[in-house]
Formats: sequence, C-alpha cells, structure tokens
Amino acid sequence: MPDLLLELRSEEIPARMQRKAAGDLRKLVTDALVEAGLTYEGAREYWTPRRLTLDIRGVDASSRDVTEERKGPRVDAPEKALQGFLRGAGLSSIDEASVQSDPKKGDFYVAHITKPGRPAEAIIADIMPGIIRDFPWPKSMRWGKASAEPGSLRWVRPLQSILCTFGPETEEPVVVDFEIAGIRSGNTTAGHRFHAPEPFTVRRFEDYVDKLEKAYVVLDAERRKDIIRHDAENRAFALGLEVVPDEGLLEEVSGLVEWPVALVGTFEDAFLQIPPEVIQLTIKANQKCFVTRPQGASGGTANALSNHFILVSNIEASDGGEEIARGNGKVVRARLSDALYFWQTDQADLPDLESLRPSAEKLNLNLKKPLDQRMAKLDALGVTFHARLGTQGERVARIAALAEAIAGAIAGQVSADGETASQSEFARDELKRTVRRAAVLSKADLPTEAVGEFPELQGLMGRYYAELQGEHKSVQTAIEEHYKPLGPTDAVPTDPVAICVALADKLDMLMGFWAIDEKPTGSKDPYALRRAALGIIRILVERRLVLPLETLGVSGDLLGFFHDRLKVQLRDSGARHDLVDAVLSSGGEGANDDLLDVTRRVEALGAFLSNEDGQNLLAGTRRAANILAAEEKKGTTIAAAVDPDLIAQKGEHEEKGLAGAIDRAEIEVAQALQTRDYAAAMAGLSRLRAPVDAFFDKVLVNAEDETVRANRLALLARIRAACEKVADFSKISG
Repeated sequence: MPDLLLELRSEEIPARMQRKAAGDLRKLVTDALVEAGLTYEGAREYWTPRRLTLDIRGVDASSRDVTEERKGPRVDAPEKALQGFLRGAGLSSIDEASVQSDPKKGDFYVAHITKPGRPAEAIIADIMPGIIRDFPWPKSMRWGKASAEPGSLRWVRPLQSILCTFGPETEEPVVVDFEIAGIRSGNTTAGHRFHAPEPFTVRRFEDYVDKLEKAYVVLDAERRKDIIRHDAENRAFALGLEVVPDEGLLEEVSGLVEWPVALVGTFEDAFLQIPPEVIQLTIKANQKCFVTRPQGASGGTANALSNHFILVSNIEASDGGEEIARGNGKVVRARLSDALYFWQTDQADLPDLESLRPSAEKLNLNLKKPLDQRMAKLDALGVTFHARLGTQGERVARIAALAEAIAGAIAGQVSADGETASQSEFARDELKRTVRRAAVLSKADLPTEAVGEFPELQGLMGRYYAELQGEHKSVQTAIEEHYKPLGPTDAVPTDPVAICVALADKLDMLMGFWAIDEKPTGSKDPYALRRAALGIIRILVERRLVLPLETLGVSGDLLGFFHDRLKVQLRDSGARHDLVDAVLSSGGEGANDDLLDVTRRVEALGAFLSNEDGQNLLAGTRRAANILAAEEKKGTTIAAAVDPDLIAQKGEHEEKGLAGAIDRAEIEVAQALQTRDYAAAMAGLSRLRAPVDAFFDKVLVNAEDETVRANRLALLARIRAACEKVADFSKISG
C-alpha cells in the first residue's frame, strides 16, 4: 500500500513548540484522511528546529465508492417538487429513480446515488492547504509583501518549502500537487542551514532520512538527544568529570540543533564559591549549557561543580569549535559575574537598617544578621500577599503563630532521625522556639538579589543564607523544605521543624482563602489550593501525625474540602471509595478532622472486609440495620436498652449468646478505639460474626410478645451502634 511523506520546512520553529506542533500535524492530517474515507496502517511525526515531518504508512490508494439512498416526494407530487428532487439527486429523468411503498404514506420516489471513490493524491491535495492555513500555532506571524494582504498565510516563522510525496515502495512516488501562499509542494528539501543549504530531491521516507543525514540533519529528536547525552558524557569523562543530568535542558537543546556537536567551555574557579544551583541556573538560562562535576560527586556537600561546562553547537567548525567555546565562555563568565554580585550583596548589610527596626521588633528579628534584615525589609516594604489577606509580613506572622501551635500539638510525635520523642533533641518548648524562628525566616529570601533573578530558587537560597549566619540546622532545612511537597512525586519534609512550618504555610493559605471565599471551582485553582491540601494530607499520613485540624481553626467547610482531597488520595493509593465514605459518614470514635485517623480506619476496614468474617459480619449488620429501619418506619416500639433479665428469663440460647458477645465486643472495641488500634477494634467486631449468624438462623426477632420483640430490636440496635463506632456499614457496597 502507498506511503505518504510530508515535510513543512520553516525558517525556524521554537524548541518549546516543536513536539506539540508535530503531534498536532499528525492528528490533523490523519483525522482528515479518515474523514475523507482513507485508512492507514501507522503514522509517526518528527521535528527539528526547522521542519515538521510526517511518515504515514499503508494509506489507501483511493477512497471507496459510496452509495447514498435519498428519499424523494410521493409519486403524485406536483411537477415542481419532482423537478427539485431530480436536481438535488443529480438525476436527468424520473425514470432513474425507484419507487418504494409506505403503508401510511403511500408510494414515493427514491434516488440511489453512487459517489465514486477519489484517488488519495487528490484527497491529500484538497486537505493540506486548509490544514496548513489553519494550523494551531500558539503564536504566528506574516511575512514578505503578501503580509499586507488580508487573509495572508500566518505561520510560526516564514514557511520555506513543502515536500509531499505519495506512492508504494515498489513504484516511483508521485508529488501531491497543491499550493498555498505561493509555495507549491514538491519532492525537494534542503539540509543544514550552513553545511548543506542547497535543495535536493527525495523519494520516500527512508531516502529522505538518509539524504538529510548526509546533509547534516538528524531528523529524530530522540536520536539527537541520545547523541547530545553520549557526546557530552564522553567529553566530561575525558576530563575526569560527569555531566549533571538535566532532562528538561536536554529536551530543549535537542530542539535547538539539527546537527549536535558537543564542546567544552570553561570559567574561572573563583565563581565556584557561588552555590552550585545558582551556577547551573545561570549557565542553563543564559547559554543552554550543561554543568559538570567531579566524577562521583552527587548529593549532599559533595555536590560542588567543576569550572567546565558542556555546550552544544549546531555546526562542525573548522577550528574544532574552539572559537565557539571561547565565545560561550565569555558570556558565561559575564553572567556568573552578575550571579557572584547577587550572592555577595545578599550577605552584606542593607543600607537602611534604622528604618527596619519597627519590623525587626515586631517579628523579633536580629538586624545584625543579613537574612533577618531581608525579612525586616520584606515586612517594611509592605509587599502585598493578597489584597484581602494582607502583606507578606502579616502572612509570615500568621505562619509563625500557626507553626508554633502545630509544634505544640505534634511535639511528641516527630523526631529528626526516627528516635523516640524522649530521645529527641527537641523538648516541646525548644521545638516551638525553633519552629517560630524558622517560620519567621521562611520567606526572608524573597527580597534577595539571587531570588529576584531566579525565583525558582526561593527557599533554597534562604537555606544557604541561613547557614552562613549560623542558624540551627533544622531552621536551614525548614526554610528550604517548607514549600514541599510541590507535587505527587515530591518528597514530604522529614525534619520536625520543616514539618511544622510546611503545614503552617499551607494551612494559612487554605484558611485565608476560605475566609474570603476564594475557593477552587471546577478546573480553576489559581492559588493551587488543591495542591496545598494534598500536601498537608501527605505530610500527616506519610509521617503518621495526629493533628486535629479543627483545633487550629479549620472550618467545617474547609474540612469537607480536605475530606474530598483525602478521598482522591486514598483512591489513588488503592482504597475503595465506599470505605472512605463509610468512615467519614460515621465519624467513629476519632474525630474526622484527624486525617491520619481517617486513613487508619479506612486501612483497617479494608483489611477487615477482605476476609470471610468481615464479609459475613457486613451481611449480618446490614440485615440488622434493615430490620431496624423497617420497624422504626412502622413505629414499632424498640426498647431504650437491652434488658439482660428478660433475656435470661425468656431468651433463647442464641439470643443469650449474642447478648454476651455484644457485651464483650463493646468492651474490646472501646478499649481499641481509646488507643486508636483499629485492627484490634475490627478484631473485636469480627467476634460478633458467629453469634449474629446463629441469632438470625434460630431466633425470631418479631416475637409475638411485644416486650420480647422490643428487647430483641434493642439488641440489633446495639450491633449497629457497635459497628458505627468504626464506620457506617450502610455505605459499604458489595
């Protein structure tokens, strides 16, 4: 079957647009082919900085004939109606139509219209101009003399040529002929802008790829990435170094070059005093280059960089790239000079310290320390956090108070390295003092020069500056990690101080925006409040922290939002949605504002219902609940409490057994819930399974004696109540 080769070659395609544009082109073309009646076996898109390419295999040579049945007027219709029918159906005479009968409407004419299939080349030629003209570039331009004309072609950059060939492997492919904006399709393209700018002819995809390679163009973006990665690693290895991995930069650079050539540049050792993250971002943002480090130096204090960087050129220079590397090194040194200035300036005293004293006193800051000065400046400047939620300084004060309250609540539950609470270096009061200090400094790096240049380094730069002024190690960690987790794959904080500040930061966001009724709606969440709620949930659950949210001022409405996010989190981790609803509906002995408690109950309930005892007890409790519901609806008298004397006198053996089992289960469940041992609570409930089964098998609940019946219904009510202390079993499906 024939194959279609299409290339749209432009002056340039921005790297950030290439992958999506190629995917859009594949979808637009293949959808149009299918809509026109052509099927295909497979399609793959390719892209470079100057071209979008499609390789579509196994395309039908032509569309199929289509027969359409068109209903016409009754046979006794006026002549005018018959003539209109003939014209619409393309018939020259009414004799070309057939007659069909309808029991209700009588005889009427029917035209059978056959539309012959069309050659694929003609279909492709018809669809391509519209696809090109209406291509969904996020940004596009007009160019040349035609740009002044209304409706002239818009493209991301000037469109230079269109290659479109079609045909089977065994024959010479044909050019699919069409034109748009004065550019006529053909079977020629050009290679590398500098190495091979002359046009050349291609036939089909394999020929196209081979000739492009000879013309210094690597078509496959993934192959370009592999070449860059491999050559960069080899260059670094030869110097005793390794490349610091950066997949985002690798993707971007592969979209900047058609013929990647890895080179090595250098800068002065003096710049290595700058934090490695700042060096990496400076070189990445300005020159799209990779930084290197000594082999084996990854993570922790060993994360120092070398003064060599890897740049990727788009040409094979006659001097081996020496001049290119030298020029890049010159630019890198200039940018690192700026970064060094930022780094040193942030460590110096601010010139207006006297004006900062009121802010320093308010937040208990030490103006002898540079980071404290920056926090005082942030407060003194009155930088707005939100028009209705005050300034950044006011927000920091709220976070500090909230973090201190959280520290008091979880002080006995957290430790830095897994030791018991009594072994922790933090006594409760000391933890609260350290947490307040960390919270007050948590946003202090926002007005620094380094963060002003690289906002993505907020928190990290604060940690560096805190280390320089001798802050406690946990304060340093909290300043960096209080933003965590930033997403589902990001780790949660582990340091106790960082945990408290991270929780306070997110809770203040949520409580503040709930207070001014700025809640997420539908897909809109401009303040990332869903992420903040999920972050709190992950910290509490993964660090196994008991923290009743209502004691911190969380409203019922906001608590419901947490419950919705918790349902999502638990479902994503494999929990059944009905079990989450069952736990949340009951409230249980633990309050539902304790998200860890809810999670533990869901886990225990899931384990309980996975065995036979759990399933059978579920059936029994449902039966009890159904009987009670029916009798309550009828107004049947149910005793306020079970009368043990009545059971002893008139009860049957199975009834006595159930009463005793409930007595024991209630004690076991109460003791287990007191210590939040939900597995033990479920075990206590499971012991009701056999007595409940025996009771329903042998005992008639609706006894003729009203007193006995009321007592037995009270017995069922105790079964329901015992189960509801853990979960609302009526919410459980299955």
